[in-house]
Amino acid sequence: MPFALSDGRKIHYQVEGEGAPLLLHHGFTSSLEAWRFFGFTAALRERYRVIMFDALGHGQSGKPHDTNAYSQPQRCRDAVAVLDALGIERAHFFGYSLGGWVGYGLVRHAPERLSSLILGAAHPYEDLSWNTFHGIDGRDPEAFIAAFETLLDERISPQVKMLIRANDLVALAAAAQQPRPSQEDLLARMDMPCLLFCGDADARHTAVQRTAARLARGEFATLPGVTHFGGLMQSDLVLPPVMDFLARQSG
Repeated sequence: MPFALSDGRKIHYQVEGEGAPLLLHHGFTSSLEAWRFFGFTAALRERYRVIMFDALGHGQSGKPHDTNAYSQPQRCRDAVAVLDALGIERAHFFGYSLGGWVGYGLVRHAPERLSSLILGAAHPYEDLSWNTFHGIDGRDPEAFIAAFETLLDERISPQVKMLIRANDLVALAAAAQQPRPSQEDLLARMDMPCLLFCGDADARHTAVQRTAARLARGEFATLPGVTHFGGLMQSDLVLPPVMDFLARQSG
């Protein structure tokens, strides 16, 4: 099982396929297995070297219980550590939700490592919805899930609740304490090709669409009837714009 070391912590990653490198970053409470389970890996590995990793606090990666371990700069170092472990200078980056937040961070902290950006259901504006996790320490799974539902402004299915409960919720509650201040200053720096997408049943849809319109090389894809959780579960809707975008970046 391959690991990259990032500031002494293990970051688990897996690689499939050949071609231009494509780094995938999943959302909060998920893992790299989501890309495979929902059909992304099988499609993308036909044309790209698909690099998936478990974000810190998730999957097989390290799970510190210290909030400071989950800062945006640290998460960016974790992503870069995976690229470094593989000897990759630049990659396309595809991040969903939490992964999108990390994508914005990479624009600030490691733009030279990015060939293009695909950001799902993530915007750069101040996000106070994470304040719902204040006082949540992860020891009560139902309180954790209730806070997450409030944050998302949607209900979580029983199947997804089961997957969430399988996590180290103390680690994830620590991660959720990280503030999400405005990063609007990054928009002027995002001169690489960018595809943003979001479900129109996701409370973040308007903000994501507005972001794409402000980017020099931004594109936007809307997913009809799709919620926040649904945005990474419906690869049949997400893959067509993603594959088209990536094909155009590859010339």
